[in-house]
Amino acid sequence: MPHVPERLSIFAACRLPDEVKADLRRECDIVFADEIAPAVPILTLLCTCTQPIVMITVQEPLDEAAIRELPASVRVIATYSVGHEHLDLEAARARGIAVFSLPDVLSEAVAEIGMFLLLGAARRATESIDLIRSRAWTGWTATQLNGVEIFRKHLGIFGMGRIGRALAARARGFDMTIHYSNRRRLALELEQGARYHADPKDMFGEVDALVLLAPSSEETRGFLNAERIGWLKRGAIVVNIARGSLVVDDDLIAALRSGHLFAAGLDVFAGEPSLDPRYFDLPNVFMLPHIGSSTIETRRRMAAALIDQLRTWLAGDEPSNRLV
Repeated sequence: MPHVPERLSIFAACRLPDEVKADLRRECDIVFADEIAPAVPILTLLCTCTQPIVMITVQEPLDEAAIRELPASVRVIATYSVGHEHLDLEAARARGIAVFSLPDVLSEAVAEIGMFLLLGAARRATESIDLIRSRAWTGWTATQLNGVEIFRKHLGIFGMGRIGRALAARARGFDMTIHYSNRRRLALELEQGARYHADPKDMFGEVDALVLLAPSSEETRGFLNAERIGWLKRGAIVVNIARGSLVVDDDLIAALRSGHLFAAGLDVFAGEPSLDPRYFDLPNVFMLPHIGSSTIETRRRMAAALIDQLRTWLAGDEPSNRLV
């Protein structure tokens, strides 16, 4: 029977909320890099750490060279994120380092942001906020900033995973009809009445709003291009809470400028934080700075889930969030 230490020994290379730090201190023997030497580069500190478990975020990318320099004491890299594009998994495998991510704990928070972006785009939130904060608002009129309702409209979800299903549950509260497109159809009990489209083109022509939720891959990068935007109804809304790389910025911006799309709600961008500056000047874009999972509840669940999965692995079982 493998021995599971009562308290895990962790080096946290990432900055974390105070509430999360307090939770981790109760559960682990943990060193926080930002507390011991905040001015020293993270990679320098990692090269001197003695803890077997290293916790990072997307802000501490580990490429092949960085992983090669990790001390022999490091057995595990735990990324405090769903995505793992910032990690060289093959380099970790070559070193015999196990890698864990967090695929299951962000769904509710990201689904909330999806609805927020959809509503904000539909109801012209950017223009409304600008008007009232500029102190230029002169009062109600019947022609002022009329948006569109999402009530009883058709919502398309490209990538109906956990987050997509959580989003669909919220959209049903607005009596929306749910459509989705995946590589494979979901089980009937997971569909909850949603309409499956094997070909995204068939779905695009039927929906009033499209939410992108597919992972970034060779198959999906640049997915939303001019051709596919053209499949959407004139006046449709696009929301992206997946990855910025799914969208061809030139084509989305052109469709927003021409009026083919009514609006867009974006929480993720290609090349972020250096997003395409043309978005700043589009009044029909409702933008957020990648805050899909940014709730205290989610941040605490993320830490708790990592600890649970690490204990599961140390006990000799195979957790679902192990990447390598």
